[in-house]
Amino acid sequence: MEYWKSSVDVVYQQHRYFYRILKRSFDVFASLCGLILLSPIFLIVALAIKFDDPHGPVFYEQIRVGKLEKPFEMFKFRSMCVNADKQLQKLAGKNEVTGAMFKIKHDPRVTRVGHFIRKYSLDELPQLLNVVIGEMSLVGPRPPLPDEVAKYDSFDKQRLDVKPGCTGLWQISGRSNVGFDEMVHLDLEYINRCSFLFDLYVLIRTVALFFKPNGAY
Repeated sequence: MEYWKSSVDVVYQQHRYFYRILKRSFDVFASLCGLILLSPIFLIVALAIKFDDPHGPVFYEQIRVGKLEKPFEMFKFRSMCVNADKQLQKLAGKNEVTGAMFKIKHDPRVTRVGHFIRKYSLDELPQLLNVVIGEMSLVGPRPPLPDEVAKYDSFDKQRLDVKPGCTGLWQISGRSNVGFDEMVHLDLEYINRCSFLFDLYVLIRTVALFFKPNGAY
């Protein structure tokens, strides 16, 4: 499917000082509140991961590409087997999405607990730490892998003009059922439309997905 290619108005985005200050203030406040209020869920998920695989770590740190192509370590609950990265090359031919992204519905690397926490996006909760640090925002484009960015053209790289987010239009629009081109389209649509109220709308829709998942895997 071909999407209308709208470019990001970089100059306009750079001069939205009040919005960026408000967004950052809300990010820090909401993330700290989330870390405190969700601490029982953190504990339950951590115990479940350890019970499922006693020898593996609870958390998984992965290098992702952030704003202006700056790499950072993104935190997640581990949902795959310990040597998942080494197995990726063997599974490359089974990729079910087009473009610079890898997804397969029945990934053999995902653990039993991993299937559950992915379905309800619980594996993403540790990214609240990335938000507090300032590497991510609550709402924004999905942070890509370096190997994915290496395949980007100049149009795709526009999604790296802002901080990546824990959630965004991609996540609330079908997530794993959305292809790469549509993901880029949704990310650029978000960047061009972003406002404090629009961010709240995306966050509310994201919370609803905990109760009614939309196909994440």
